[in-house]
Amino acid sequence: MQIGIGEIYSVGAAASWGLAVVMYMRLGQSVPPVALSLLKNLIVFGLMLPTVWIVHGLTLPHFEWWTFALTVLSGVLGIAVADTMFFRALNVLGAGRTGIIGNLFSPFVIVLSMLFLGERLSLMQFWGFLLVMIGVVLVNQRQAAEVLSPAALKRGLAYGIGAIFLSATGIVMVKPVLEREPFFWVALVRLSAALIPMLWLWRVLPAHHRVPSLRALPWPLLLAGAFFGQYLAMLLWLAGYKYTQASIASVLNETASIFILIFAYIFLQERLSPRKLFGVMCTLCGVAVMLL
Repeated sequence: MQIGIGEIYSVGAAASWGLAVVMYMRLGQSVPPVALSLLKNLIVFGLMLPTVWIVHGLTLPHFEWWTFALTVLSGVLGIAVADTMFFRALNVLGAGRTGIIGNLFSPFVIVLSMLFLGERLSLMQFWGFLLVMIGVVLVNQRQAAEVLSPAALKRGLAYGIGAIFLSATGIVMVKPVLEREPFFWVALVRLSAALIPMLWLWRVLPAHHRVPSLRALPWPLLLAGAFFGQYLAMLLWLAGYKYTQASIASVLNETASIFILIFAYIFLQERLSPRKLFGVMCTLCGVAVMLL
């Protein structure tokens, strides 16, 4: 088995995100989701500025017009619009249904990579992809506690599927840019492009989406969640797409569900059911097959 640096970055991104989700579970009890998204992105923006300065210096990059345009569009669609639609889906469908819809990310990336990047999965990688998806579904499967009306279900599915599709489109769109332009500058420009519409949205949101007081926020947990869940996970996530095929990176990113399960067991004492353990086994086998 030969494992490349891109595969290691992709699994590392999944582990970092899995640890952050456990923190976000705690943060979600006191911080509204839209406010949480904006605050953690602002924290990451503050971390990215010195990172770019240390790595690339003060010299501005010379982006080609099309790489700059793709980076900006990727940030707007893949972060700002996709996050907003995702939160709407979360409000309508609940966490369980929305989590299952999230499993569409890998199929979307694989199809888009085939159409626009000329990538192909081998037969062995395809079977590994199926094993990973079966494991992820088993781990995320929950009983829906609330019965939705057909209209609400359709609306929630439209938001959820649209959010996942735009997120997949954003990463496939920026992959050629990652291979040509300075890595950290691409990450910073993409995040900056996403923050502009999010800041505008914040101004027009109703009061219940805001936080009552910045001083009352659990800042240590928020800073840790932003670092692991956005800063570190985002850089590892983009690096995975830079150094391996987008279709392979997207499948390896699905192991985040396994890390969430493990960290929730360690830190939140959540029970591991036989079904979830079987899902973990399927996913690990699928990852091994993908890396053969």
